[in-house]
Formats: sequence, C-alpha cells, structure tokens
Amino acid sequence: MMRAAAAVLGVLIAVVPGAGQSRISPHEQSSGVIDGARITVTYGRPSMRGRTIFGTLVPYDRVWCPGADEATVLESDKPIQLGTLKVPAGPHTIWMLPTAGEWTLIVSKEPSGFHTQYHPEADLGRVTLRKDRANPPVEQLTFAIAPNRSGPGGSLAMTWETTSVWTSLTIER
Repeated sequence: MMRAAAAVLGVLIAVVPGAGQSRISPHEQSSGVIDGARITVTYGRPSMRGRTIFGTLVPYDRVWCPGADEATVLESDKPIQLGTLKVPAGPHTIWMLPTAGEWTLIVSKEPSGFHTQYHPEADLGRVTLRKDRANPPVEQLTFAIAPNRSGPGGSLAMTWETTSVWTSLTIER
C-alpha cells in the first residue's frame, strides 16, 4: 500500500507543472498605498536571460499577460481609476497589447486565470499607457506602484528590457 501511494505521488509530481521543483520565474508582489487604498500586483517575474523580449519573445500586436505562469493580478481594496478607466475594488487580471509605438493596458473582470488564456469577453476596459525607454535595460519584469510626490494619486508602472510603460492611478471617492 505504501509503495503504491509513493508511486502515485511520484507520478503527480512528474505531471503537475511546478510540483516538487522551483519555478524559473519567481512569483512576487508589488504593493503600495495611494491615498489610503492598498494596491497590489501579483505576478510571475521572468528574466531576460540574454533574450530580446519585445517584438520577439513577446510579439507586437498580440495581447500578452505581463508575467509568467498564473495571470497577473491587480488588486485594490478601494475603487480606483487607471488613466481614464474606472476599476472596482477587488482582484482583476491585467493584460497588455504592445505595439512598436503604443501600448495598451487591459483590465479584465476575471479575478484569476492562466497567463496564456486571455478572454476578451471579460474585458472591463482598456487604457493607453505612456511609454519610455529604460536605460540601462531591466533584467527582470518589474511592476511598481508609487504615490505622486506632490498631490493625490500615483502611478502603476511596468518595466522590462528597455521598455517602461505606466499610467496614472487615482482613488475613486
């Protein structure tokens, strides 16, 4: 009986991705408090590892989940506004549509998912991101939530390789 149970466990570890092994892309959270609201992004954090990322590994003109493994989740304990998009409190998966010129953030109504399973019918809305060149290049995908230095609100930013994109973040009253 014990031998059979050990054999089944061995098969499960071999079949279930990530079971019994460490992930190539560590999973992390980036959190911040903006005007009394706690905002957190939970994501798999892949590395460049010598690869060209945008336009190659992550193709332009195709929706992409910024992260690895599970879908990236944006969670707030209060309603927020990203750029012009109003987002209710709670968890939402986030996606991006990168192009050579313009990037778009997509917020989904889905609270969780897998990074390769985008469902456009669940879109809450989209917002155009501001884009800048990151110099020097950033090895690991990185999200940041930061309050404005003066005045209310803040920003949600993602940086990887030589690209940095962000949008304003305000708290709905």
